[in-house]
Amino acid sequence: MRKRIYIVMGALICAQLAFAQPTHKQTINSNWEFHKGDIASVAKQRHDSAKWEEISLPHSWNTADVTQDTGYYRGTGWYKKKIYVPQTWRGKSIYLYFEGANQVTEVYVNGQFAGEHIGGYTAFSFDIGKLLKYDQTSTPNEITVKVDNSHNENIPPLNADFTFFGGIYRDVYLITTNPVHFNLDNKAGPGVRIKTPMVSDATADVVVESAISNTGAGKLKIGVTSVIEDAGGNVVKEATTNTSVAVSSTGSVTQLLNGITNPHLWSPDDPYLYKVVTTIKDKDGNILDETTSPLGLRWFKFDAATGFYLNGKPLKLMGANRHQDYPGMANAVPDAIHEHDMQLLKDMGANFTRISHYPQDPAVLEACDRLGLLASIEIPIVNRITQSPEFTQNCENMQREMIAQNFNHPCIIIWAYMNEVLLQPRYKSNSAEQINYFHDVAALAGKLDSLTRHEDPSRYTMISCHGDFDRYNNAGITKIPQIIGWNLYYGWYAPDFEGFGKFLDRHHRELPDKPLIVTEYGCDGDTRLHSLDPQRFDKTIEYQTIYHKHYLKAMMDRHFVAGGAMWCLVDFNSYARIDASPHKNTKGVATDERVPKDVYYYYQANLLKKPFIKIGSRNWVIRGGIADGNAQCIRAVEVYSNLAEVSLWLNGKLLDKQPVKDKVAVFNVPFINGINNLKASAVENGVVYEDFAAINFKMEPPSLKSNTLPFTELNVSLGDTRFYADDKLQQVWLPEKPYSPGSWGYIGGHIFAMKDTNLQKFGTNQNILGTDYDPIYATQRVGLSDFKADVPDGKYQVTLLFAELLSNVKSQSSVFNLNAATQKDDALAARSFDVFINGQRIAEALGDDNYLQPLRAFSIRYTIDVTGGTGIDISFKSIKGESILNGVQVKKVF
Repeated sequence: MRKRIYIVMGALICAQLAFAQPTHKQTINSNWEFHKGDIASVAKQRHDSAKWEEISLPHSWNTADVTQDTGYYRGTGWYKKKIYVPQTWRGKSIYLYFEGANQVTEVYVNGQFAGEHIGGYTAFSFDIGKLLKYDQTSTPNEITVKVDNSHNENIPPLNADFTFFGGIYRDVYLITTNPVHFNLDNKAGPGVRIKTPMVSDATADVVVESAISNTGAGKLKIGVTSVIEDAGGNVVKEATTNTSVAVSSTGSVTQLLNGITNPHLWSPDDPYLYKVVTTIKDKDGNILDETTSPLGLRWFKFDAATGFYLNGKPLKLMGANRHQDYPGMANAVPDAIHEHDMQLLKDMGANFTRISHYPQDPAVLEACDRLGLLASIEIPIVNRITQSPEFTQNCENMQREMIAQNFNHPCIIIWAYMNEVLLQPRYKSNSAEQINYFHDVAALAGKLDSLTRHEDPSRYTMISCHGDFDRYNNAGITKIPQIIGWNLYYGWYAPDFEGFGKFLDRHHRELPDKPLIVTEYGCDGDTRLHSLDPQRFDKTIEYQTIYHKHYLKAMMDRHFVAGGAMWCLVDFNSYARIDASPHKNTKGVATDERVPKDVYYYYQANLLKKPFIKIGSRNWVIRGGIADGNAQCIRAVEVYSNLAEVSLWLNGKLLDKQPVKDKVAVFNVPFINGINNLKASAVENGVVYEDFAAINFKMEPPSLKSNTLPFTELNVSLGDTRFYADDKLQQVWLPEKPYSPGSWGYIGGHIFAMKDTNLQKFGTNQNILGTDYDPIYATQRVGLSDFKADVPDGKYQVTLLFAELLSNVKSQSSVFNLNAATQKDDALAARSFDVFINGQRIAEALGDDNYLQPLRAFSIRYTIDVTGGTGIDISFKSIKGESILNGVQVKKVF
């Protein structure tokens, strides 16, 4: 093999470099100005500087309001920037290239309209050369951009379980090319498509299709050369085609570079990338344009009976969905975060990602190519459609843009175009209008599927459906794409885990020729919440891990399941959600700040091929409980590993050895008060693998008057079975328990539970206003007579937490609770009661006509002196209705 070598000598350096780099592409992200809201005209805004703020791109105007309860801004924002263009650029093609702006964008140059783009998740560009002033030293050009993220019935997505952030939230480039250049006007694609019509272990063929534009003054003879280089820069194949391009036209060149022997195949284990360098030269050999494309040589297929195959070998696709936002940044995140997320997924052992529910930043797929993550990508037709020609046209254009811009990524194996599209059907159930609506949905799906197969017959098409098999099957949706994805939540929105396996088996039985991917599965996991007895919809980290254990096994046991993409890689903002973590979907296997949860480590133990060991619940660093007679609290600790046996040390002493079963070893750990240092180790082939964790255990004495373990503070969440860990304040909230002499607890009453819901068995799933401690205020004991704590004498602060969980306002039940039964509202009943501490009334007629407003936090704190061994007795006397208490804190001052 030979390498491409360029030799530049003497006075020819500048000229040759100019020809070698004919296309100039640079970001123009700095020194923009932004105005939130509309303006009367483009002309007026140039003279109104008082209302503009200086910003840099990427930028979103929804970085803060999406975490507030007052609504987030969906409307118009304006951007402007000055650029200077040298005289030497005159006669070139000059483009403004936007990687993404949400969702309708109008671009003006020097007050003149340059173009409009519809859709918030694909790139677009405009040729602005004729609108510019060419004088770099003194005459600036003003770029003005109007962006609007308002709801529009003709633009998908119409609604979804994610937030529609507004702004120019990706990079913007200024691109200059020679008059003869690779076509940049075809849906903002690169102008070159790389195809691999035949790949095997022995040989590979590559086809390079180039579209070449001529915006110059005359017809030009050119030579187009495509060179395939390996990772070391060695030339593997080369082809040159001589042709000519007429003025004001676009020509095409197709080149076959066949017979690559013994190709180095691309795969998740070995993501080897060649590159294709395609060059346009004039008749004198001067380079007019050049572009480089990644090339991964691989072949694949889906089989309805046996799953997915890559390079002739079976491969279970396992990975995650991912949204593109980050706290405090909205979706205007830098490339480094996109790349980090893909590395996080790869480090989990994944080989697949579903880019959901829209095309994302180019850095994502570039990382997938490098890291070896197979990918599905889709446009954002989510939940429903609009039956209009405009909606259809916008969908078709988005699909074409997505394919054109991402065609050359070897990681992509699936083009998708709908997600849960029958979740919110229009019209009355079973009406003639709804039947016609289903017909129109299927017709749109058919158009998009045909369009996709025409644009790229080498990849598969897919629709992802929510778990209503009959609805999609009867509507004909399951017959249209090549693959059906199912978003299934048995054990979360639906009540039992067994339903998951039964659903998969039904698909295989009734649709035996249709490949299947589980495109979503997951449950919420709030890192603050933990339980010794996890149960459905408690949102604890422990239940999340149990959930994924069931799902992973069911998918691995069924060869016909091609793969699964958990929902979701990281927690993300979803403004419509109003539960214990308001405006956030916490189904990620990592937090929104990219901290892995327990289940992430469980997947590592199952998916990684290298030795692995990790102590579970390692991020539950502050814990609490009641000591036994030995001043210990025994709790189960899981260690995740793909090794045979694990040993666990506690504070330097060997605690136990346990075999690893289903990638988990379980230990009963006698925690002591204070810091507990854990070490897990395993040995394979003489190599020791270790992991460490430090747990601060805040022990409550079995008797509050104990001398060996003095009382300091007590935090109790009433009506709750969970622990709440507050890392910021270093506090642990314990679940309630009934009172026993010498200890603490409630007397009387019952746990608050919503009526007519099959979701959670305690508390409310509504947003509690006025607090960040929603899980504490969202649970409650109703009708209690007392809460007692037999503390020793001293001065104490007592804080009582209340929230009225009943309301006459219709609850905001989330449509995204897939499979959930209809929730009926619990009516607000009149409530009023007095509160006493040690016989002294400290709150009179507390109720819904004063401080206890529906779904709003209210707390009161008192300082009291305890004398004569009386302890603390918080008692309640009902005036109307039943008394309530959501939480109590008792802290010893001295």
